[in-house]
Amino acid sequence: MAGVSGFIKYSMFIFNFIFWVCGCAILGVSIYARVSKDGQDLLSEEKFGLNIYASVNVLIAVGSIIMVLGFLGCCGAMKESRCMLLLFFIGLLLILLIQIAAGVVGIVFKSKIEQSFKDVFQEEVKSLSDNEPESLDFKNTLNDFQKQFKCCGLINGAQDWGNNFQKYSESCECKKNEGYTCVTYGNKEVYEQTCGDYMINVLKKNLVIVAGIAFGVAVIEILGLVFSMVLYCQIGQK
Repeated sequence: MAGVSGFIKYSMFIFNFIFWVCGCAILGVSIYARVSKDGQDLLSEEKFGLNIYASVNVLIAVGSIIMVLGFLGCCGAMKESRCMLLLFFIGLLLILLIQIAAGVVGIVFKSKIEQSFKDVFQEEVKSLSDNEPESLDFKNTLNDFQKQFKCCGLINGAQDWGNNFQKYSESCECKKNEGYTCVTYGNKEVYEQTCGDYMINVLKKNLVIVAGIAFGVAVIEILGLVFSMVLYCQIGQK
């Protein structure tokens, strides 16, 4: 009867040990951020309506899943347990299928996602020109964003500020000698690029990076599936 390949066995162990350590790190940092005082202060802050708590909860779930899969892979390889290897294979296969489904959905609904962002920006524009106290935090946040990223307004540029433009115009002011494209509004040179366009462009660039990382992770996952199934079959042939 054929024996178990030592190369595949120990490669599986090393791969899954690193996998398990990464899961522990993600879970530990996420839980610390969730329960520590400093983490609570950070998570309580919302920028542009984003709930950071949800992101941390997702990271806790991801860290837990990675830990469990890493444990199954390590123990399955060293103990030559077909049951653990099969559970590892099924879990990793499900993750890979979810990644593929998410990628397909992202490609199919890419334009709709972009339009959703624009719809949100369109709603927020209304608060820039009013004088309601509850919209003050958003105005100050966008004002800081304009200073940092050299943009103006959300959808239509400086005119999004309406009667509040003079109050927040300093962060919109543009100097052509700095290499930015400027337009004239209210007798002032302001940035032509809107902050809404800036955010969408950054999102698109990051999606390319994420896609590249996801492809690399998918290759590693496929290797994990192949190694685990080969080891599973070899153990069955002993």
